Amino acid sequence: MTQKRRIALATGARWPELPTDERLVIPALARLDVDAAPIVWDDAAAPWITFDAVVVRSCWDYHLKVEAFLAWLDRLSRLGLPVLNPPALIRWNADKRYLLELAARGVLIVPTQVVPKGADDAGRSLLQTLDALGADQAVVKPAVSASAHRTWRTSRASAAGDAASFGALVAAGDVLVQPFVPAVTDGEWSVICFGGIPSHAVLKRPAPGDWRVQGELGGTAERRAAPAVVMDGAPRVLAAAGVERAAYARVDGCEIDGVFVLMELELIEPQLYLALEPAAPSRFAAAIAAALD
Repeated sequence: MTQKRRIALATGARWPELPTDERLVIPALARLDVDAAPIVWDDAAAPWITFDAVVVRSCWDYHLKVEAFLAWLDRLSRLGLPVLNPPALIRWNADKRYLLELAARGVLIVPTQVVPKGADDAGRSLLQTLDALGADQAVVKPAVSASAHRTWRTSRASAAGDAASFGALVAAGDVLVQPFVPAVTDGEWSVICFGGIPSHAVLKRPAPGDWRVQGELGGTAERRAAPAVVMDGAPRVLAAAGVERAAYARVDGCEIDGVFVLMELELIEPQLYLALEPAAPSRFAAAIAAALD
């Protein structure tokens, strides 16, 4: 008789038992003879060595202590534990400058300028960056961030007043500046893929008067049939990234003038909206089991 595999579903301290929809994968894995248990990633007493593999899930605080998070991944590697997605892929995806690499490989992205850590004269460099982008309004975010953390809008009119905030971000690390995309107020598509195959699409909308689509900021998410240009674009993004067979991925973007424009490729701990698609938990479980074979 084949021995059951036992895997850890890594989560954050605020969600020690996993968010409700994330738990849906546990019975789906059990049907494949895989036992799964949620474990807080930075719990010093966590018995990682007792597991056969680790799947990174709701570690939604990783960006607040990224060095510790990456050190934890190194520790799992030293223990010889398979990790999904693989640590090298997570490291690459943790820095949003990956967008520039994808653009160089032919992926359409929102134009992106990187302001390096420690750049002098923040107010002037912000205006210069807007000039370089040809943008009147822009979104500013740390190169390493999640859940819209320290992400805000600026404009030519407010750039001088935003200099202190911009300077604080630049002092802490590399910063990305992108033109504000009005289309996001109508909705941003998320295509969830398991084993490189699109499973379902979700249309995320911001709260009235806002532009951020994250649920914790009042955004909503609805299972919808995405336009063909969106569903066709997602696998192309995965191919450009070289992750066609990633156990899980979420491709976020907007349809602009009839083409798919990538906003983010989420390979670390994306919400997968398992509760919005009845078949998604089983698809996710099958992708995990296949990646471990």
